[in-house]
Amino acid sequence: MTSIFQQALGADFDRLHPRVQRRFSVGLDSGESCVGRGVMDRVWHGGPWMRPFLALGGIRHILVPRAGRDVPFTIENVPFTDSFGRETVTFVRTFAFPDGPRRFDATMVHSPERGCVVDYLGTHQHLATDLHLAVDEAGALVIRSGEHRFREGPVDARVPDLIGGDAVVRESFDEAAGRFRIQVSVTNRRFGPLFGYEGSFTAEYADVEAHGVRPDLRPVREEARA
Repeated sequence: MTSIFQQALGADFDRLHPRVQRRFSVGLDSGESCVGRGVMDRVWHGGPWMRPFLALGGIRHILVPRAGRDVPFTIENVPFTDSFGRETVTFVRTFAFPDGPRRFDATMVHSPERGCVVDYLGTHQHLATDLHLAVDEAGALVIRSGEHRFREGPVDARVPDLIGGDAVVRESFDEAAGRFRIQVSVTNRRFGPLFGYEGSFTAEYADVEAHGVRPDLRPVREEARA
């Protein structure tokens, strides 16, 4: 079995920078987890109208309701099998702001039915987003979001573009600095920039079987619908 990212990229996975390949080989087959530690040069938000949405999203670790510069952070990528038997990888980002840490949680699965990686956002997986992966000429991984869906009990609704966000993520490895670089931006097609961050980090790998999966890295609720 290959990682969920290898399944999504197919042969293009081999075009990634070798260090990026290893990071995105994390999975049940590799038996490794990855923890990145570094600094966000900038965490930014859109206009003041975004504040209520950021505050609401922060409750469920869907958005980061703070902005700042030179913010220490960690990202924890740990594979596990969810309660529906799917290989899942955590993307738990913790930003150490001066007034206390803020988290941005996601768990990802590969969906053969949708032909992409599905990103479940937040502690309760209420939001599911299609992620389309590509490799650029520098060997960086580029991720673009597609359709967003909201799931709560019997509710299963597509999020309209008017209120949704288009995310672009680029992760690369800087040979000169010996660090990974990450850029994330989320924009709305009508209202413009919503949220983003950019920075760099180093990565360490560990044996998942030996260290296990911390309970707080797993979502409180898991959603079966992709």
